[in-house]
Amino acid sequence: MLHINVICVGKIKEKYLKDAIDEYSKRLSKYCNLNIIELNDEIVPQNINDSIEKQIKEKEGANIVSHIEKGAYVIALDLKGKQYTSEEFSNKISDITVNNASNITFIIGGTLGLSNKVIEASNELICFSKMTFPHQLIRVFLLEQTFRAFKIMNNETYHR
Repeated sequence: MLHINVICVGKIKEKYLKDAIDEYSKRLSKYCNLNIIELNDEIVPQNINDSIEKQIKEKEGANIVSHIEKGAYVIALDLKGKQYTSEEFSNKISDITVNNASNITFIIGGTLGLSNKVIEASNELICFSKMTFPHQLIRVFLLEQTFRAFKIMNNETYHR
């Protein structure tokens, strides 16, 4: 069975988001082994400058990279990434598994985004929207779209 890891920076505090994540995690269990790895986010000071921002991103990035399993196909969520339709995303996941990857790792960075080290460790960058969303909400988007992708792959009905 396919293993999907979601490495994310920051904890979910809001109950409604936790409930949505739990629901999609339960739905996904039919199709894959899902593992969500929550990493601590660094405190971003009010008077941030480029140097401090880089330090924070590098520290979070090193932590992210240390949690990537060897041999995983790594997809980082980034504003500079490729945008897919739901059908294209489904095809992408299917193509990855057909090409012998049994582990897909998605990465959701913290408030400041991803370090260059994380970008370099990724096989691909994807973007759900050019709009900015809280990274906690993106986690829900990712799980929902992954669930939708499996439904599409298996020709099962799902809300269109």
